[in-house]
Amino acid sequence: MIQINRISLFFQKTLWRIDLNQLPRWKAVLFNALRIFLAVGRDIVDGQLNFRAMSLVYTTLLSMVPLLAVSFSVLKGFGVHNQIEPALLNLLAPLGDKGIEITEKIIGFVDNIKVGVMGAVGLGLLFYTVVALMQKIESAFNYTWHVQKNRPFSQRFSTYLSVVIVGPVLVFSALGITATVMSHSVVQQIAEIQPLGELIRIGTRLVPYMLIILAFTFVYSFIPNTKVRLKPAIIGAVVAGILWQSTHWAFATFVVSSTQYTAIYSAFATLILFMIWLYLVWLILLIGSSISFYCQNPTFLTIERQKLHLSARMKEQLALRVMHLIGKKYYENQQGWSATNLAEKLNMPMDRISQVLDALEENGLLTQNCDDEPVYLPAKPLDTTLALDALNAVRSAGEGHLLSPKRLPEQPAISTLLEKIESCRYSTLENYTLKDLALEKMSLHQKGA
Repeated sequence: MIQINRISLFFQKTLWRIDLNQLPRWKAVLFNALRIFLAVGRDIVDGQLNFRAMSLVYTTLLSMVPLLAVSFSVLKGFGVHNQIEPALLNLLAPLGDKGIEITEKIIGFVDNIKVGVMGAVGLGLLFYTVVALMQKIESAFNYTWHVQKNRPFSQRFSTYLSVVIVGPVLVFSALGITATVMSHSVVQQIAEIQPLGELIRIGTRLVPYMLIILAFTFVYSFIPNTKVRLKPAIIGAVVAGILWQSTHWAFATFVVSSTQYTAIYSAFATLILFMIWLYLVWLILLIGSSISFYCQNPTFLTIERQKLHLSARMKEQLALRVMHLIGKKYYENQQGWSATNLAEKLNMPMDRISQVLDALEENGLLTQNCDDEPVYLPAKPLDTTLALDALNAVRSAGEGHLLSPKRLPEQPAISTLLEKIESCRYSTLENYTLKDLALEKMSLHQKGA
């Protein structure tokens, strides 16, 4: 009993307090992996990953045929459209004969979609369904990355097209190239030479794993609305790929031994098993995304999932630092800062930086250009805009008709105190502009200097 209590104490408290920098390299890696495992397990138990995976199942059922129709049209131009059916068969292989039946139905639906006779409205709805699916996927991945804001429409459109069009082309082209290379006469002759033949056979078995890891890495790098470094994306993809193959085998075993479900649910059994498999697929993808997040952001590895809120002091600090960085780039005639770049520079989560940027933009201090990844530029002349305006922008962020100081009952003593505070702030900063801040002029009373 004492030993069990010690183990429980280690996992609940001791593990999270250990300074990994003081440990040997191998032990630090082991403990960090254990922290990530427990953090992801905690997120699953909390229910949000399960909920989002189930939500994606419903959206996938509605959007799978339109998505495949769009991909089929693109892949046809590259001559690799015939790979869609084998890929679907491989995806649904754990369902056994039911997977073949579902694949035939889906391919039949895709073949029935005639883009030329759909008309503008039908074509628009087709693309809307695909974009809606991608937006739902982005929202789920953003949750795992603690990002609360989706991409703007223009950036969303280009990113989604990259995933929907470029992704399948790369994957199916890789499959075609692999098949061509392996069937080449030279490769066949080399395969007869040992031990090269054994190495080729091992490599052939590893190709599906490598393609899955490559596809997952692509998804983890481009879907979340934040900058994901390559190494965390690969780590998450490797773990998700291993889970994928393990679940693939386990679910196939389950389907073979679940003949009683067919007896109970009759024709609905195929649909139920299909939905369960889709749920497991999405859950694995979200687990891999969570692993990538914790690898890139180890400070979030705590016993409880962190919910970050900016204090008033942090909002003011970030507002001034953001205006300083943007103003400095402006006066140096250099490329502006994107939200991602600012988050990296200031070592802050993307969603918290976005909160400050939105407040500054709503108050007319910043504006965005129309680049694929928009950068922020001053919306007003910096030499006539006070630094105090930036502070006021974040102080008043979130106020509205229902949350305005004007709704509070009048109390003369408090009103007098607040007026004195505001007067002191203004008298101190009345001559200090955002230009002074950008050029790092330290004196607060040197306007015109």
